[in-house]
Amino acid sequence: MVRSEEAEAFFYAVYQAIQEIPYGKVTSYAHIARLVGTPQRPRQVGVCLKHLPSDPSLPFHDGNVPWQRVINSKGAISPSGGHPSGASNQARALREEGVEVGTGSLGEFIIDFSKYGWFPPQLPSEAEAGLAPHSDTEEEKA
Repeated sequence: MVRSEEAEAFFYAVYQAIQEIPYGKVTSYAHIARLVGTPQRPRQVGVCLKHLPSDPSLPFHDGNVPWQRVINSKGAISPSGGHPSGASNQARALREEGVEVGTGSLGEFIIDFSKYGWFPPQLPSEAEAGLAPHSDTEEEKA
């Protein structure tokens, strides 16, 4: 897939951020978008995960980017699961990490953010490097 340099940088930023989600924790597409400085782009985070390669010779792939740890802002696994493998495989992968995955009234897979959520104000790697957190613009806060 051919991408512009800007798109490639966004994909890499998303993949790097997802690599920082701790084992046994989950976060939302929207939180990843905020952590990489683009709070208005949660759907594009999903697109990045949809196109996550499986080829281990590439710098980012489904073996080193824990795609299963990103769910929607309602605490549910999106129907596509954010990955071609689907929601049931995402639920299975999370259960393997010790995350309790329930079933909602509509049959969707639900995760309790109060127990398994990961929502730091900035990426741990950026905090360790002494970088300031990304800030939302006034337009994005409205």
